[in-house]
This record gives sequence, structure tokens and C-alpha cells, in this order.
Amino acid sequence: MRAFLGAVALAAGIAMAAAVAHHGGTGASVQNPAPSLSGEADPTILTSRDYTRILQQFQKPAPQRPGDARPAGFTGDDSCRHANDGECDEPGIGTGACAAGTDYSDCWRIATGQEDDSCRWANDGECDEPGFGTGACTQGTDVTDCGDVTHLRFRDDSCEFAFDGVCDEPGIGTGRCPARTDRSDCGGRHRPLTINDHFFGNDDRVLMDTAQFPWTVVGTIQADRGGTCTATLVAPNVIATAAHCIHSEGQLYAGGVFTTGFALPGGPRTARVVDHLIDEEWDNQRFSQTDDIDGTDWALLRLDQPLGDELGHVGVLDIVADRSEREVREARIWQAGYSWDTGDNLSGNEDCRILAAYPDDTISHDCDTTRGDSGSPFMVYEGGEWQVIATDSNFRRNPDGPFIYISSRSSRWVHLLDDFAAGRIGAGGVRPQGPGKPGSPVAIKADG
Repeated sequence: MRAFLGAVALAAGIAMAAAVAHHGGTGASVQNPAPSLSGEADPTILTSRDYTRILQQFQKPAPQRPGDARPAGFTGDDSCRHANDGECDEPGIGTGACAAGTDYSDCWRIATGQEDDSCRWANDGECDEPGFGTGACTQGTDVTDCGDVTHLRFRDDSCEFAFDGVCDEPGIGTGRCPARTDRSDCGGRHRPLTINDHFFGNDDRVLMDTAQFPWTVVGTIQADRGGTCTATLVAPNVIATAAHCIHSEGQLYAGGVFTTGFALPGGPRTARVVDHLIDEEWDNQRFSQTDDIDGTDWALLRLDQPLGDELGHVGVLDIVADRSEREVREARIWQAGYSWDTGDNLSGNEDCRILAAYPDDTISHDCDTTRGDSGSPFMVYEGGEWQVIATDSNFRRNPDGPFIYISSRSSRWVHLLDDFAAGRIGAGGVRPQGPGKPGSPVAIKADG
């Protein structure tokens, strides 16, 4: 998920500050993976959003310690604009965003093989390196916690031949892929639960063919204010995504361009957003700071062109209302999104499950998703029809195990879809709304 938030186990002093902030109304209790949400919240338990906010307030890149000698054979300075961000950005050993020798402090440990546990959050059982960890530590300073996942550094599955079971990187495979772009085929699919990406011990994703339905109608929404999420055609002129995807710096910016069918003859199809519909209880600030209203994290966007007349669209199903609890848990779920680590490829899951359904119109699941998948569809295929049951939202911290991954059920908006598609309800356009303004004044207001 591009809005996928990091979480980190904080030291005692920072945790105390977080508890104080919680009592001030900026935190929330954790929702454990059980159907019942009853019981008073424990204000000392922090959510993933709490940890992210606290890190932003307290975390500073760890400088080189006075006792650290500059190792022989690796020299440089920190003149790159990405220096001291905790992530090595030099070519060959890092992301390549910096010129050689200009990101010394972030890279020297990796370059010289002198990784250590100098980070303040080392040895807490959670990998805190950037990229595949929480990002709280500089790379190479949390070696004990990250040692079994360091082979994932600066590697992804962006090659068009990823997930096919054949290693295609040069030197170790066929050479059909650029170096470090066929990670799962060349390095294995095992993913320790300490990794800050949503994989349940194994990355089971596959690449979807965007020339074949329904993947032709799962595309990207590129916001005018920047940022990209996944969205899906649910009517000829309407796409469904996550509400947090159309917010930036606390303000609602619904304007953007939807692009889909990247592998279609003649190229992808595009349309511009002309109106939006969000939940009457949605509040971006409250969503960002608590787990209380995750079920409202949905948005319908009306397009200026009915792309679905050509491409078709998927249906919508309130699976919890229409199925028994056993049927819900046994349903085969399909999911697909534009993940951060698969380049321009649509990746997804062909056989995952709902773990629990909650009274707040959310579900937890075991689909392998990550940043960039926000707004992506969770679908069932029954009777020859594809139907969206939920859209990808966020995660919740779980003190008893892996993070709990949450999707917002379509039950919140299925009854509004026809009226919105017909223009009878909506916000009246995509004009930005200021911070602190929920959708209630305009979200389902009829035109008359």
C-alpha cells in the first residue's frame, strides 16, 4: 500500500509519551482478530498509526558515533540530498538514487560488512531497517533483528517475468531481467514475519494479465496532488478505491486520472475523475489516528468517460450479509493491486481467505498485500461473475502476533452505487475540502 504505515516497538520513554498522547485523543486501542469488539480499550496499547506519528516526532537519523573510524577502502561524504535518511542510496550497494561516494553515513556499514546493533531499537525482535522493516533504524544498525531478511535489500519483483518460478536475473539466471528485479524467483518466497510488508510467511502473489477481464478493469488512480493507489471499475463510469487515497496532508483532493488495461491492444484506457462520494462518517484525521472508523475508508469516483461500456465492470457483493459465517471464511478470495515492489505490473492473490468479519464493516484477511495496494479489490468469482466484497485499507498492530490486515467492506456503499453512477447523489465535483471536514455535509447529498 502506498499509504501502508510503518510500526515499531518503541523504547520505554517514547512509549510513555505515546500513552500520554493517547489519553489526549490521538491514539486508539488495538482490535484483535476476533469477531467481538466489546470491552473497554486499553489506553496503553498502541496502534500502527500511533507508532508512525511518534516516530515522526522523535526519530532522527543516527549520526556516525565519535568512536567509529572510517573504514579503509570506502570513502565519501553526505552531499547527496538523500543522505542521512537511513537508507543506502549509492549505486551497486543501495538504491542508486545518489552518486557514488555521496551517501557515506547510510552506506558504509553495508559496503564494508561491518553491520552492528547500534540502533536504539536493535534486539527488540522486529526488523527496523528501511524498505522491508519499520524504517526506524539506519541500514546496517539492526543486524540481529534483520539478519535473516537482509538478502531482500534493494531487490524487488518488478521484472515482467517475476513469479514464474524461473530465476531471470543476470549472472544467476537467464538474464532476461535486470539485476535485482526477480527477487522471489531468484531468492525464494519465504518472508519472515518480522518484515514490514504484508506477507504471511510466504509471498504467494502472481502477476495478473491486464489484457484479460477482470484485470482489465483494475487500474491506478493518479491523484492530481501526487500519489497513486489502486482502483476498480464497479460501474461503467464509477471506480471504487480507498478514501485515504484521495487525501493529502489532511485535505481531500479527489481530482485525478484513472488508468487501466495496460496490456490492451492500443494501450491503456484513461478517464478523469469528475465527482466523488465518501462515507458520511469519514474523518481523515480520526482515521489516521485511530482504528475506530476503518469501515468508512472507501471512496467512489465518477469518471468523465464510461470506460466500462468498452471494458465491462465487476459487480458488488455484501458477502457478510449474504453468507453464513462458515461460507464467509471458506470463500476463495482474489485480490490484485499495483504494489510498490512489482513495478508497472499488476500483482495479486488467487486463493486467500477472510480471517474475521467485524461489526465496523471491515474484514481481516491473509492475502499478501503491501504498499501500493490501498484501494485494491477483494473479489469472489461465483456463477461466472466477479464481485467486489471489500477494498484494501490498512493494518492494525497485534501484540500477540503478526499485524492484522484490514479491508473496508462494500456493504458501506453498495446501496449508493446506482444513484451515484446516475449523478443523483455525490459531492458535486472534485473541489478540495479543508482539513477536519468529514464527508457528511456533501457525501450523499442529492441534487434535488
